[in-house]
Amino acid sequence: MDSLTSYFDNMHSKGEALGEGFAIHTCPELIAFVQEVGFLPLLESGVAGYSAEALMAEECRYTVFPDGSWEWPLWEWKGSVIRDGLCVYGKFFAGKAGFISREWWPDLYNWRRSQHPAPKEGSIEDVILTTLRENDSMITRELRAACDFTGKNMRSKFDNYVTRLQMACRIVTEDFVYPTDRHGHEYGFGWALLTTPERLLGTPEESFQRMVQHLTRLLPYATEKQVHKLLK
Repeated sequence: MDSLTSYFDNMHSKGEALGEGFAIHTCPELIAFVQEVGFLPLLESGVAGYSAEALMAEECRYTVFPDGSWEWPLWEWKGSVIRDGLCVYGKFFAGKAGFISREWWPDLYNWRRSQHPAPKEGSIEDVILTTLRENDSMITRELRAACDFTGKNMRSKFDNYVTRLQMACRIVTEDFVYPTDRHGHEYGFGWALLTTPERLLGTPEESFQRMVQHLTRLLPYATEKQVHKLLK
């Protein structure tokens, strides 16, 4: 983390753009960088150097081999970054995917939900959210089928609804699921496993219990009633 701090100090003093003179070589480095910057688009963002893709070291960039196979460490890492639990992932940046650190997630969540009211009961967005909540988490194509978006040209229409719900911080990506071949090897770009932020980050009641436990450890002499009064 000291090297990251030095990098940002030097970048600001020289007036350089994000990414100049810096490269990410490993998944732990990517996780640390997300924690440092708070907001990081996965791919090109419209701002020079401001994406995980732009920050990758040369050996970690998308590579296609002569036999048609490919290698893309960043694409493989994104699931690990999510599972690490220190950030949230979804289409949060003008409809494009990226990472938000847990530190900054409450602010984005608070602001976006103020700009995007809860879907009206019975609307398509409400049906999508209700279906997802009832099933805890679903890969995109399963959710699409469950919501009866199975006709011609329905995939792109459904994806647009899901993107809007992600921009509103009402749907996030929990992980990625990959198909396997007959030898048990994963292949392809994977399917997003979608869920709600409440399930991923915990219900309000779970948050309340964590705060109670923390304050109880901090204030062993306080009664349960006093702790609950502080929080309620």
